[in-house]
Amino acid sequence: MTKLKLRIADCGLRIRMDQRVIRHPQSAIRNQSGFTLLELVMVMTIIVVLAAIGVTAYQSIQTKARETILKEDLRTMRKMIDQYAADKEKLPQSLDDLVSAQYMREVPTDPLTGQKDWVVDMGEDTVSRDGGQGVVDVHSAAAGEGTDGTPYQEY
Repeated sequence: MTKLKLRIADCGLRIRMDQRVIRHPQSAIRNQSGFTLLELVMVMTIIVVLAAIGVTAYQSIQTKARETILKEDLRTMRKMIDQYAADKEKLPQSLDDLVSAQYMREVPTDPLTGQKDWVVDMGEDTVSRDGGQGVVDVHSAAAGEGTDGTPYQEY
C-alpha cells in the first residue's frame, strides 16, 4: 500500500485501483470549464477600446463626407451663377432665380446645417448694362471649422 500511495502522490493525476478512478483533488478543479472574471473583464475592455476607435473613425469619415458634399454644392451653385450671368446678361437676384430659370432643380440643402440657409453675397452687377445688384457668391451658414482648419463660412 505504501508503494501505491507513493505513486498517487508522485503522479498527481489519477490511478486505477480495482476498476475505480481516483482523482487528485486539484485535477478536478482544473477540469471544470468556464471563464474567470479576469478573462471576461479583459475581453470586455478590448471590445470597448475597439468600439471607441471605430466610433471616432466613423465620425471623422462622416464629417469629411459632409465637407466634400458642401464643397461640391458650393462649386455647382457658383458655376450656375456664372452660367446664369453669361446667358441672361445679368446676375440672379436670389438662388431661387436659378431654380426658376431651370439652372438647378432645387436649392440644395447645406449638409452641415441640414437646411437651405445659404449665405448669399450680393454685389454690383457688372455684367448687366443697367447695373444694379445681384448674387455674386454663396457660402455655408454653418459655424465651426473644417478638418483642414478653414471656417465653413469661407468655403
